[in-house]
Amino acid sequence: MELTINKDKAVVVLSGGQDSTTCLFWAKKRYNEVIAVSFNYNQKHKLELECAKDICSKYGVEHHILDLNLLNQLAPNSLTRTDIKVDENAPKEGTPNSFVDGRNLLFLTFAAIFAKQRDINTIITGVSQSDFSGYPDCRDVFIKSLNVTLNLAMNYQFVLVTPLMWIDKAETWKMADDLDVLDIVKNETLTCYNGIKGNGCGNCPACKLRKHGYLEFKKKYLKNPNKSC
Repeated sequence: MELTINKDKAVVVLSGGQDSTTCLFWAKKRYNEVIAVSFNYNQKHKLELECAKDICSKYGVEHHILDLNLLNQLAPNSLTRTDIKVDENAPKEGTPNSFVDGRNLLFLTFAAIFAKQRDINTIITGVSQSDFSGYPDCRDVFIKSLNVTLNLAMNYQFVLVTPLMWIDKAETWKMADDLDVLDIVKNETLTCYNGIKGNGCGNCPACKLRKHGYLEFKKKYLKNPNKSC
């Protein structure tokens, strides 16, 4: 039996952060119907879920928050435990203590199950190998491998789309600017590991990466350097 792909609909995995929100608006330009899926794994910075909810409500996107509390129990780390401080610098060996084992594997698997029930083939995620911060589940080889596994597991043609895979943070800011959502991404998202909206705490790895990318974006791409500063 020939498997067909519905090119009019897409599911976006939305954390409420810079990357996934940029991908959400990227998808809205390309698909007639976009549904956003977020995950509650009892993360410390639950404000990100409120950001995701508010963005979808404000800009007309159907939004669902799925319960993945078991992940919190299985993978204690600095994003799920108040007594574990986020590493401010990447370790010389191994993964950062902000890496949640299995998170993207589970997120994309549950997003795929969700999508199949709605006859949707395309799943969009904001992972990037260029800025993957030591997270193995942001690599292209992982996405391609999981895509094959999901297809085999459910006998269904999923397409995992990663618009940010080969671009850095400066280019991600440029994408938001090209989509006319630069101010939305800058002010209404939460990337900070310490749960501070917008520009964040400024000290955690996510904030440092975001700020460095924004400064590079302003220098390389922004026609009006005073815009959205």
